[in-house]
Amino acid sequence: MSDPIETVEGWYALHDFRQIDRPAWANLTANERDAAISELQALAEDWQETEDNHEGSTGIYQIIGHKADLLFVNMRPAMDDLASIELAVDQSTAGQVLRRPYSYFSVVELSKYLVKSSQPFTELPGVKERLFPILPKTHYICFYPMNKRREGNDNWYSLSREQRREIMKGHGIIGHRYADRVTQIITGSQGLDDWEWGVTLYSDDTLDFKKLIYEMRFDEASARFAEFGPFMVGRRLAPGRLGPIFG
Repeated sequence: MSDPIETVEGWYALHDFRQIDRPAWANLTANERDAAISELQALAEDWQETEDNHEGSTGIYQIIGHKADLLFVNMRPAMDDLASIELAVDQSTAGQVLRRPYSYFSVVELSKYLVKSSQPFTELPGVKERLFPILPKTHYICFYPMNKRREGNDNWYSLSREQRREIMKGHGIIGHRYADRVTQIITGSQGLDDWEWGVTLYSDDTLDFKKLIYEMRFDEASARFAEFGPFMVGRRLAPGRLGPIFG
């Protein structure tokens, strides 16, 4: 039996995708629409205050394509915090017209694959910032869930610790080449959601997503062992820009 690699966890994360029910929105009165936008913006301001106090982080995005209209990404110290945030959106006036085509619950995760240090892991440079990240304020976001394959000779979980470490080393080299253009946050979701990991990428150029993911497809970690879920891409919204999304 292969040995698992130890992981260290940080903030819990909820990727909350929402679709605007346009007919339901059209049926609201003008006062109800104004209230809906005002309440949603007030929630966003509360989330921003939490981030300012370093008690979590938030990102709001307009998703392109048919899969969703909005994405609220919230990271907090506990799952209960995220449950309260989700409920607040559901119970708001806007919640009457916001359907949920998809959501993803996970926790920020770092693996000790490449760590060779006698120093405690959480005291290594940059580790705390990665476990408790302030979401980048780049223009664009790309999110997708993924699994490691478990089929025949391509069973990730049957490889030795040394084999997995060596494969991930090559994967990391590719990611490092894009580090000045793409920020990556990995969240683990084994036992928490339908996939094993969520990958969230941030960049000021959507082509960076395409180039990075394409190049990684040729790496053994992806070519042999990765299975990908749906890709969701969007642009960051300031709280004051929520109104135009509803129309």
